[in-house]
Order: sequence, then structure tokens, then C-alpha cells
Amino acid sequence: MGWPRKTGRRALISRDDALGCTPVKNRHVRESHLESGEVVVHYPVAQHPWVARLVRFLGKDAAAPRDGKLQLDALGTAVWGMIDGERSLRRIVAAFAAAHQLEAREAEIAVTQFVRELGRRGLLGLH
Repeated sequence: MGWPRKTGRRALISRDDALGCTPVKNRHVRESHLESGEVVVHYPVAQHPWVARLVRFLGKDAAAPRDGKLQLDALGTAVWGMIDGERSLRRIVAAFAAAHQLEAREAEIAVTQFVRELGRRGLLGLH
């Protein structure tokens, strides 16, 4: 007898289908620009329900929503700037590869990992 397995896993889409998707920025995300040209992304961070219950139990007012910050490096800033809600991931990868003299596969890996991380944080989604 082993550990129970999760059921109802979502089907993964193919690589080609994923590259055809269009990344879209979360409308609740704000961005600011540093003097160096890099971007800082500000996004709301949801409080865990058990923390909210604990705060109420202790008789305190619910804490105000917190903002998370993510400072992007030069390459992240370049990709973030290309995400306009109209370009597909494939076009972003091609533009990134051309701008930074990278091979297509190398640029694809870098951009898709970056987009995956932003998606995991809720900063963007794929359409």
C-alpha cells in the first residue's frame, strides 16, 4: 500500500499548442520602472484563510491586503515588455532570440520557464 494518488489531474497541452497561446498580464498587476530600466512588478498577495481566521480569533481586525514585489532583470524586463496580449508565445520567443542572439531552442526554454513562473505567481495567464 502506497500513498494515495491525486485524481482528476488536468491534461497537459502539447508544446506546439502552448507556443500558440497568447500570454496576458493580470489586470491587478502594476509595474514601475527603475532608473536602470528594469521593471518592478507589484501584485496583490492573498492571505491564507487559516491566517485570517486566526487573526479574527485573536480579536484583531483583518489585515489589509499585502502587495508582493518582483524585480525583473534585464532579460525578464525584455520579455515582460513583449507581453501585450496580442503576441503569441511563439512570436515572443522568436523576437527574444533575435534581440539577444540566441538559438531558437535556448530562447524557447528561457522564455517558457519565465512565463511559467509568472503564471504560477498569478501575474499572467495564457489565452
